[in-house]
Amino acid sequence: MGRWCRAGLSVAVVVGLVVGMLWALQRRLIYFPDRAAPAVPAAVTEVGLTADDGLRLTAWQVAPTASSRNDVVTLVVPGNAGNRAGRVELARKLAAAGLTVLLMDYRGYGGNPGDPSEDGLVRDARAAWDHLTGAGGFTADRIILFGESLGAAVVARLAAGLSEQPRGIVLRSPFVSLADVGKAHYPFLPVGLLLRDRFPVADQIRSVGAPTIVVYGTRDTIVPPDQSRTVAESAANLVDSVSVEGADHNDPVLGDGPAVVDAVRRLA
Repeated sequence: MGRWCRAGLSVAVVVGLVVGMLWALQRRLIYFPDRAAPAVPAAVTEVGLTADDGLRLTAWQVAPTASSRNDVVTLVVPGNAGNRAGRVELARKLAAAGLTVLLMDYRGYGGNPGDPSEDGLVRDARAAWDHLTGAGGFTADRIILFGESLGAAVVARLAAGLSEQPRGIVLRSPFVSLADVGKAHYPFLPVGLLLRDRFPVADQIRSVGAPTIVVYGTRDTIVPPDQSRTVAESAANLVDSVSVEGADHNDPVLGDGPAVVDAVRRLA
């Protein structure tokens, strides 16, 4: 075997090993759960949810604290990192605006059993929806879906499969699809061929009739701002696209800042 053939074979083996590792370990590069069960804060009620595959999950509900309550609930569908404890401040601000808030956690997050995947996350969000429309006592037209980053993808798929549309949807820092955001960060890899979890947000939001607001930061280094703008342009019933000047993906202003809280309030 010639020297160039041996070199080419070595490169092919290395590439094959890298691709194989990425295929096997890709979910560790997508989901970053804090698996610890957080302590229940004051004025927060623990709620049990059951996914349709039998998995039992824990969520937190926060009652409205404003004197004027409007009988609307916001289901907060989180991003890919941390757990529900990191969204309590957002819940408190929405509660101060008169809204009930349900903070869900996915399988594998916040003391919940299981491991995250695209189908699993959507099952978990559906379990939260079923709780609200069942034991929770809320009709679909009194539920606002709030999706943060990866949670925006979960919300888009959840809403696309509902027989009754929610009152409204807020998508914070959404991406076009997981493959698209992956290509933005790893242009040298065949991301589209490797991904098992795909989350096609822009395609799914086209079939969702609920009033939709998109909020994003103009300096987002994780989800390119043009992808959030594309999602907004794809929404079937876009109310507004709100850009937060200078904000990066994990800046507090996009976590529970005025633009985020106001977007939810406008739909209430």
